[in-house]
Amino acid sequence: MISGVHAILYSSDAEADRAFVHDVLGMNAVDAGDGWLIFGLPPAELAIHPTTGSPQHELYLMCDDIHATVEQLRARGAELAGRVSDEGWGLLTALRLPGGGELGIYEPRHPSPLTSSSTREPRR
Repeated sequence: MISGVHAILYSSDAEADRAFVHDVLGMNAVDAGDGWLIFGLPPAELAIHPTTGSPQHELYLMCDDIHATVEQLRARGAELAGRVSDEGWGLLTALRLPGGGELGIYEPRHPSPLTSSSTREPRR
């Protein structure tokens, strides 16, 4: 069965974004060869939302306290792409990546299978 998730961020400056993820976000990595770093991620959850447009994928980092996390990341040189907003389901902002992209970060307020005992419901 499924043993993990491999996510990919495409970047116009992959080297700078890899340094950001390693140095600023503090994520450990292994070199898969020729400088291709693969970072270990914290536990993850997957949500599937309906859309009337083209299907797309999004990646967000999660934290327990967005204000404390943002201050820690700023002290390490991170730049926010916007203000922290209250979306009801959580507090949301984004980090500006050196390669020009953005990486969402939020403090969830919704139930999570990572913090509660979850049960597998039958398929519908």
